[in-house]
Amino acid sequence: MEENKHKRRVHYSGKYPRKFEEKYKERDPEKYADTVAHVISKGSTPAGMHISIMVKEILDFLQIQPGQQGLDCTLGYGGHTSRMLEQLRGDGCIYGLDIDPIESKKTVERLRKAGFSEDNFKFRLINFANIDKVAEEAGKFDFVLADLGVSSMQIDDPSRGFSYKIDGPLDLRLDPEHGESAAERLHNITKEEFIGMMIENSDEPYAQEIAEKVFNLMKKGDPMDTTTALRKAIEDALWKVPKEEKQDAIKKSCARVFQALRIDVNSEFEVLYSFLEKLPNVLNPCGRAAILTFHSGEDRLVKKSFKELKKAGIYSDVSSDVIRPSAEECRINPRSKSTKMRWAVRS
Repeated sequence: MEENKHKRRVHYSGKYPRKFEEKYKERDPEKYADTVAHVISKGSTPAGMHISIMVKEILDFLQIQPGQQGLDCTLGYGGHTSRMLEQLRGDGCIYGLDIDPIESKKTVERLRKAGFSEDNFKFRLINFANIDKVAEEAGKFDFVLADLGVSSMQIDDPSRGFSYKIDGPLDLRLDPEHGESAAERLHNITKEEFIGMMIENSDEPYAQEIAEKVFNLMKKGDPMDTTTALRKAIEDALWKVPKEEKQDAIKKSCARVFQALRIDVNSEFEVLYSFLEKLPNVLNPCGRAAILTFHSGEDRLVKKSFKELKKAGIYSDVSSDVIRPSAEECRINPRSKSTKMRWAVRS
């Protein structure tokens, strides 16, 4: 009898939830729209959600028409995809790619519930470095979008280890089922390689001090396998920074070090190189491609590729400068502040 007893949902203690697992209202946006709207109005991103960036600018450039075929290289929460699908008005198809088996499953279910069937939306669990393989199956595309940012759902989930602000395993893999975690990576490289990684991937000014501290701790038996452990090591490494500057310096260094590790663990620059090289070959004549980047290293690669391929006559036009989100969008969604958009049109 006891086994059949109805179990009430566990409510979080206090007025506001503190743990990610307790934020069920924000994680079920369709059911708790008022709560989600309230969180967004305060300039925050609801837990387990992702607010799509520069949607208007992307749609204005892509000029999507019914009957076309498109490719969203980084499906994420599906916000960009759903808006692009709306432009097709039921006539045409978009392929969505992602390597995150956890979040992509939720996104596909959400898009199916929104009425987008296999006829109009096809999902492939594949890295966007392999767009040539997708094109072999689908044919060429009239428009392509690549949003290179990490989704808020990944950042907010402590079990993924993307944020230094929340305690969790030091993982940082976009695909947690394959490859080395960030913790494993730290134990498999030298101190000099870690210094180079921080400088190359995020221009970290305290790379030497941070590497010294991290490797000294690991030598003494610290597994350095949690986000908190790495954050604490970074804090201790910056002990020489003047008191009035320390808090801001620690915050920025934590963000840069976690970024550097994430880029390395997921081979993000190598993936981007491969994507940019293959991109022209998957576009139809006059096909349009838009790319959103979130740090200078990515933007430099995109800018250089677009410029060289235009000079070679492969692209008929490319953006002369970066396009940034509006001040209003940055106010509503602070995570959009570092976004840069560049575009290209196939000859």
